[in-house]
Amino acid sequence: MPLPEGVRALLIDIEGTTTPVSFVYDILFPFARNRLEETCGRAGEDRQVAEALRLLRREYEEEKDQGQTDLPPFGNGAPYCRYLMDQDRKSTGLKNLQGLIWEEGYRSGRLQGEVFTDVPPTLAGWKAAGIRVRIFSSGSVLAQKLLFSHTEHGDLTPFFEGFHDTTTGPKKDSGSYLAIAEAFGLPAGEILFLSDLVPELDAAADAEMRTGLVVRPENTPVTSERHPMYHSFDELTDQQ
Repeated sequence: MPLPEGVRALLIDIEGTTTPVSFVYDILFPFARNRLEETCGRAGEDRQVAEALRLLRREYEEEKDQGQTDLPPFGNGAPYCRYLMDQDRKSTGLKNLQGLIWEEGYRSGRLQGEVFTDVPPTLAGWKAAGIRVRIFSSGSVLAQKLLFSHTEHGDLTPFFEGFHDTTTGPKKDSGSYLAIAEAFGLPAGEILFLSDLVPELDAAADAEMRTGLVVRPENTPVTSERHPMYHSFDELTDQQ
């Protein structure tokens, strides 16, 4: 089937939507975790690492001020990063630091971005049809671009006109989707947001975006009466 009537653009999540959850949790996260100490130790000579750690320190102090009692010592930043990763927190500082670590992995060839096989041809079809596409993920914009530019299918970044991370706003906040609609320059109702997480879809729907719940084989089973379900991007094209 084609895209829903009136949809002129798509906003797409990554984890569990374009990319297997296992790639994120079994490959990307361990890769970053194993290199935290080394990377944090470069703060004195690497401006980008130092900036990520400054943001992490600010987040750490805010948590302390709010009375958080189980925080580890900040140290060189690595202990706090491990603490955040253990809780699967969507910390902007952590995501920025992870992006820098993954950049080294992709450029060295030790990492290769993974996407579902239906994703590249569908993106190409949307591009040819003049459908505009942006990404919204909790991973940093750097991490998003690295993943899509280093896949076995080649560089997929030309299929996207923009990338959004938590600097735009939380993924469960309707205001984030209003900001992205403004970036598109389109009414929210002409944008279809695809994600595997119902709370994110609820927030987008509250902003009057169209929504679609993506159900991939290894995703946590979930259903929703509010959001149409799709098992493949092929279901959103004229050619199946």
